[in-house]
Amino acid sequence: MIAQTTNPSVQVLSNHAIAEVWQNAETNQKSLHALKNFKAGDTISRFHAGTLSSVPTYLTVQVGINRHITLMPEFLQYINHSCEPNVFFDTTSMRLICLRELNVGDELSFFYPSTEWEMVQPFVCNCGSHDCLQLINGASHLSTTTLKKYRLTDFIQQQCKQHHLL
Repeated sequence: MIAQTTNPSVQVLSNHAIAEVWQNAETNQKSLHALKNFKAGDTISRFHAGTLSSVPTYLTVQVGINRHITLMPEFLQYINHSCEPNVFFDTTSMRLICLRELNVGDELSFFYPSTEWEMVQPFVCNCGSHDCLQLINGASHLSTTTLKKYRLTDFIQQQCKQHHLL
């Protein structure tokens, strides 16, 4: 199945049974879009570590202190950030979990600080959410009130408790 986009400036780069990678010709930004409907709580995909590194990059997910993995299957790296995420990387069970209903064509997005204590490349968010945090630079920079709004990995929860944020 191929999700049809009505935007002529979007090109489908690859298809992966559950989702496909799109590229916006105007911005060159790549994103991952659902090829089927998912309900909250559904496992969208299992994943595993492609590589393990002590040094983070903008493509890794943090799973521990000085432990950063690349995602396999590789197409999961195209899940962008949102302050209103619809998926969550459960790095304990190694499953990508649907947080709220997704329909065919919807972009998959996750909350980067849910997996990252410190971001290697902080950025100004353009997600458009009413509650957008503006600067995304890791869970360590967020208030307890903000952190409680999100599902966080076990590692980030441990870090928050250790630093008295939760």
